[in-house]
Amino acid sequence: MSNLPSEPEFEQAYKELASTLENSSLFEKHPEYKKALQVAAIPERVIQFRVTWEDDKGQVQVNRGFRVQYNSALGPYKGGLRFHPSVNLSILKFLGFEQCFKNALTGLSMGGGKGGADFDPKGKSDNEIRKFSVAFMRGLAKHIGADTDVPAGDIGVSPREIGWMFGAYRAEQNKWEGVLTGKGGNWGGSLIRPEATGFGLVYYVQHMIQYASGGQESFKGKRVAISGSGNVAQYAALKAIELGATIISLSDSKGALIATDEKGITPDLVNYIADLKVKRKQLTELAHSSEYKDKFNYIDGARPWVHCGKVDVVLPSATQNEVSGEEAEKLIEAGAKFIAEGSNMGCTQDAISVFEKHRKEKKGEAIWYAPGKAANAGGVAVSGLEMAQNSARLKWTSEEVDEKLKGIMANCFENCLATAKEYVPSAEGEFPSLVAGGNIAGFSKVAAAMKDQGDWW
Repeated sequence: MSNLPSEPEFEQAYKELASTLENSSLFEKHPEYKKALQVAAIPERVIQFRVTWEDDKGQVQVNRGFRVQYNSALGPYKGGLRFHPSVNLSILKFLGFEQCFKNALTGLSMGGGKGGADFDPKGKSDNEIRKFSVAFMRGLAKHIGADTDVPAGDIGVSPREIGWMFGAYRAEQNKWEGVLTGKGGNWGGSLIRPEATGFGLVYYVQHMIQYASGGQESFKGKRVAISGSGNVAQYAALKAIELGATIISLSDSKGALIATDEKGITPDLVNYIADLKVKRKQLTELAHSSEYKDKFNYIDGARPWVHCGKVDVVLPSATQNEVSGEEAEKLIEAGAKFIAEGSNMGCTQDAISVFEKHRKEKKGEAIWYAPGKAANAGGVAVSGLEMAQNSARLKWTSEEVDEKLKGIMANCFENCLATAKEYVPSAEGEFPSLVAGGNIAGFSKVAAAMKDQGDWW
């Protein structure tokens, strides 16, 4: 691919998967899968379009819109839409590539895709964001559909933007169908969808803790460091607190919030932060809050990892590459035993290498790492459940959806565990490699479906 422009995020994601497959026995048992990897690395389709919209001053603005339809062997393309100035094809290809294997691990009938625009919602009025969302959907509408491609929200795209885009799609196509997930609860959305990624992340880690402790431990009494302060971080924090954990950090793009008292970050503070995020405000606002300012340290321009003190569980839940190799070493020194990505590709390759080396050397005393394609699959899993409810014109209760989510995350963990044991033998007392198990299990399912359908042979 030397004739193509550099795509560092995508190249990192590809190399991470490819190296895992090459260092396992998969290609020995299935040498034909080398060709499958070559084919699966290229998206089925990449759509790029211009989005013109009018700002509040009556001036025409223009942005780039994208949709990477990566792989549909297992079902309609499925993956979020991101509105952020950093959006480019490299980032969307990395996210779409990861999405293929994440969706496969849910066990649901979903292919992989990702999209968005280089539009920055920050500093824009609600009216401007609405106008952009409608204009974006007009460009995207002809390429998606309930049985073709079902986008969802991502960074910069909340249920509000999903609503505006759904209305634009309905008007453009003259039909009501489950073409977007993350919809409003009274017009086709699923209960538990906002909570799903964070809840699913905690459910996955709960299985890690139980396996590592022989069923003797849970989240109860654990000190949990979380980055980010959006939906994933908020609901991971709330669920971990419900299960008896103490949350010691949250963060945003401006800095990190570190709890200073034994109660940690409480549900009240999480709800306060959720309200700030709805208003598109930063965590710095808390520094001026008389109610909360004495309960934490705010560290400007920092990530929480080297500031959180003793920690048991680490949940990166902000963005890609937010844990470096050096920070990985510091987390191990701080006593961390479990790290699972709530964000996509939250750890750099250097950090993953540190965690995997420690896992092999320290065996049962080591830190245990779980990749995002497995640990944060709960969000897209409930999106898949929303698709099922839309197809059947049904609405399940919160309890029904939550039970299905728990089952999906349990099956995902067991699949990663069993696949790792089969293809990457571990030494006595060594935790199986969940990153290898997730990569191999997700890739194998996609590759087998592609072969059955003649995409490679």
